[in-house]
Order: sequence, then C-alpha cells, then structure tokens
Amino acid sequence: MIPSREVCLRAVASRDARFDGAFFTAVRTTRIYCRPSCPAITPRPENTTFYPTAAAAQDAGFRACRRCRPDTVPGSAEWDVRADTVARAMRLIGDGLVDREGVTGVADRLGYSVRQLQRTLTGELGASPLALARAQRAHAARVLLETTDMRLGEVAFAAGFGSVRSFNDAIRATYDLTPGELRTRLRRNPHTSQQLGAVELRLPFRQPFEPSNVFGHLIATAVPGVEEWRDGAYRRTLALPHGPGIVALAPRADHVAATIRLTDPRDLTPAIGRCRRLLDLDADPVAVMDVLGADPALAPLLARAPGRRVPRSTDGAELALRMVLGQQVSTAAARTQTGRLVERIGAPVTDPAGGLTHLFPTPDAVAALAPDQIPGPLSRAETLVRLARELAEGRLDLGSGADRADARRTLAALRGIGAWTVELIAMRALGDPDAFPAGDLGIVRAARHLGIGRPDVAAERWRPWRSYATQYLWAALDHPINRIPEES
Repeated sequence: MIPSREVCLRAVASRDARFDGAFFTAVRTTRIYCRPSCPAITPRPENTTFYPTAAAAQDAGFRACRRCRPDTVPGSAEWDVRADTVARAMRLIGDGLVDREGVTGVADRLGYSVRQLQRTLTGELGASPLALARAQRAHAARVLLETTDMRLGEVAFAAGFGSVRSFNDAIRATYDLTPGELRTRLRRNPHTSQQLGAVELRLPFRQPFEPSNVFGHLIATAVPGVEEWRDGAYRRTLALPHGPGIVALAPRADHVAATIRLTDPRDLTPAIGRCRRLLDLDADPVAVMDVLGADPALAPLLARAPGRRVPRSTDGAELALRMVLGQQVSTAAARTQTGRLVERIGAPVTDPAGGLTHLFPTPDAVAALAPDQIPGPLSRAETLVRLARELAEGRLDLGSGADRADARRTLAALRGIGAWTVELIAMRALGDPDAFPAGDLGIVRAARHLGIGRPDVAAERWRPWRSYATQYLWAALDHPINRIPEES
C-alpha cells in the first residue's frame, strides 16, 4: 500500500506534497505523526516509522502534528480508484456506514464476515474498521469545533461518537488537547467563518486542480430545483442518511470552499464525502499526468490545463437515472424533462436562500411510475423504469462500496442501456478511472481533430486513466460544458 522505505525517506527529505495521503510519517521521539510535506525539521531516519493511514498512526499511539495537520490531507487516491475489497470498505467507511450500521453493516455490504473484514483491513491498512471510523470521527469533530458554536456534547454525537467520554478520549489521543482546548486553538485560524445553521469548511485537494470542466459540466447539466449556479458557487440538494441537506461549492486556488446546511449534524461526514466524490477531489493528478503526458497528442492539452478531474456524482443511482433520461436528447432538453420529473415526484426541501426546491427522486419513486407517466419517448421511459426497479430492489448497487464488475454486468444486461451509457455510469457513478466511451461522438471528433486516429486503439496507451483522457478529449473542442460562467 505504501511506497518502499527508501522512497518514503526521500519524499520526507524533499517535503514532496505529491505523497501527502499516500503515507504518514510517525516520529518515535516526539510521538507525533505528520504528512510527508510537513515544514518542520526533517526527523532522523532511524526515528521514523511509516503508516498507510492516519488511523494506523493514531492506533500506534501517535498524535497529529499541529503544524501540518495530517488529518486534513486528502485520503489516499488508491482508495478512490481501486476496485478491491479494501478500497470498497474504505469508501463505505468514508460515507459513515460504520456510524450508522456498525462494522457488521460494512461486512454485510461486502459479503464478508466481520472477522474477515477486520483481518483484511488490519493487514493492509494497519488499522481495524473501528479505528478507521474513529479517526474519521475525530476529523469530523475538529471541523465542527472549528466552524460551529455547537456545545461539546452536541459535537460528540454529531461526529458519530457513542458517548462524550469516547469523544474526549479520541480528541485527546489524536490532538493531545481536550475538545475545549482544541476549539480555542482552532478559532485562531483566520480562514474560518460561520453562518447560522450551516457549516463552512475548506475541501483540500492535490495540486494541480483544473476546475473548469468539472464545474462547467455540473452547471451545464444542472436540473432545475435540484441544482443551480449562483454567486460563483454550484449549489445542490443532497439526500443524506438522516435528512436532506444543501451544499454550495466554490472553486478556490488551493481548496474548494464548501457551505453545508444539514437537517441533522450527524450527516456531516457523508455530506463531506459526497462533495469530495462529486468533484473527484481525491484523484492523483500527478499519476494521471505521468501516463497521459507521455502521449504527444495529449501532452499539449495537459500542459494547457493540468489537473482536470472527472465530474462524478453525489449519488450513483441518481446519476444512472439521469443518464437514461438524457439519452438521445440535447443537454437543454434533458434538463427540462428531468426537471419535470423532479417537480412531480421529488421530495420537497426548504432552501433558506431560495432556488432549490426538491431532492432528486428516489429509485422507488421512479419505479412506481407507469412508463407513460414519464416525459419523453415511451421506449426510454420503459428503460428508466426497468433501471429504477433494479436499483430499488437491490439487484443493482451503484453506491460508494459497489462492486464495479457486478454493476457493469447488471447494467449491460438491461434492455435499452448500451455500451456508451454503461461506460459513463462506470466513470461518473462508480469512479472507474479506466472507463472509456470509445464511440462517443465528442471523443471521435476530438481524436480526428488531434490526429489520433481510432480512439479505441489509441486509448490502450492511456490505461489505467482513460476516464481522465476522456476529459481532455472533450475539452479539445470548445464547448460551454467545459467552462465556468463568468457571471452567476
């Protein structure tokens, strides 16, 4: 999981930020763990130990460095793109499933016993599912302490702790401070601000980050009532485990500014995770550019806009339903028809700022409709209902812990869903970094424009990052979907 000790030592000596999140450096003499790019004095090699996760370092008795704040670094990019059991488990834990259903819930989703899951995660990540969830809770608590005036007991339960005592113990073990002392220290940070009823925070990412195609795509395809672009921020409603939420996301030079308004503060962790997934913030742009930049046809595109991400989704089922609704129609027509469906069967929400009115309809709500009740051609409506039933009845899983191979097979077997739709769902809902809709008209035109020839043949040299190559190919031809509007 982590690089060799020699690579780790070189990364720490050079303070290489590309390795932040790939491993953590623990110093035995100070009992502190840091990110590789920490600006503090470089520790002696004989005093260092390397861990694959912050949770593993914490479990070994180390506390987070107050200077480089390793608990805030983006998670390992491998968890986001890998399709194995460990990566699927990490995505489920990141979505807060341990807090809602316990370790048993994660094991059940993966088809493992609790003992198997614990052995697998401890063997590769150096920490048990509970330790990983505990580290995540400590980070969520830190955000609440920093950005809200919630009482300490409320913070404890909102962050997912079962008791105030376990909250106090975890914060002291992680930060070597009591919750009250941590709040006092954090409030000295000039970057924090507060808004009644909302949590404002910064979502970090690995540099470089080119936001134009991600935000441009989300804005261009925004469904009325569910999404909008206002005052330099993409806003949307979220269906969260304990109630609806509303998030506003605005790109900045070194972070994405997020304002999250929740019905229940326990939903902070899944809300953050879904926002990060939507914007593909856990991607490793350096690894992507190393492969794609070696192709002379793509190299100029990467040099012009390094760090493009894949516009993904906050909910895989929603994305799949929207993909079917948008088949063989223009972007504007898809927005209109989807907006009508949202208004009819989407659950209403209250937006204090106005503009957002509904959650996107659940698969159950769509499956309950007759095809002739859905806007658009009857054949497409029948496909939509079939897809909704597969999702509603659990035969198709497009969630954060989904088995990508199983999901692909189930999608491909559904009448009315072709290879192009399967690849787009794999790319945007399942987070497959190597999905590639080779027959997409935009890709074919871009390949011809760049002199690449057949894109399906050329794409073999772009593995395992063909999803990212797709973003650069789409951006090769000028289109509003790749631009952020200058005015809200």
